[in-house]
Amino acid sequence: MESRILHSMLDATSITLLHDQTTAEWHTPRSVEPLIVREGGSTNLKELVRAQHRANFDLWHEEDKARDPQATDSEIANVKRAIDRLNQRRNDLVEQIDSLLLTEFQPVFSVHRDAPLHSETPGLMIDRLSILALKIYHTSEETERINATEEHREKNRERLLLLKEQRSDLETALGSLCSDLAEGRRRFKLYRQMKMYNDPELNPVIYKHRA
Repeated sequence: MESRILHSMLDATSITLLHDQTTAEWHTPRSVEPLIVREGGSTNLKELVRAQHRANFDLWHEEDKARDPQATDSEIANVKRAIDRLNQRRNDLVEQIDSLLLTEFQPVFSVHRDAPLHSETPGLMIDRLSILALKIYHTSEETERINATEEHREKNRERLLLLKEQRSDLETALGSLCSDLAEGRRRFKLYRQMKMYNDPELNPVIYKHRA
């Protein structure tokens, strides 16, 4: 019994293509911010994958700001808070992806209850593909940087080959997992990541000021 989602968006090649297309689009000067996923999540996997990639995209560039040697203490503090918000959003969207997929695959899992449990969820694999897309984009830029040495460009050409190989392997692994999930050969669970640093009830640095 196959889930219909296997034939729609949960296709690893389509996901990496979406990552590459949006990464290039968002780096253009006239880039338009994508629609924010509405509160409570979405039932559109493509929308969730795109939003999750945007969180990684924004997180990547905020982290660049944090490493600016000329940034003031105030600027670093603001960037750190932005990083925390984006990282929370990134993880929330991974969980939304997995929740949607669990709903889609539940009829299969209910039949194949004893199927081996896969330790990494599809959402986490999609998150890794997202980060690899950003690494590939920026490493490719370094292979063409005019004001860098040829040694620098060659080093990054080598890095680029490794990153593309890594992504190809992960894309293949995600595709294989999707087939196994749809056929009941494997299953996965959603384990909430339970981040504590943004929760005023769990972070002692925050709640101690209310005592």
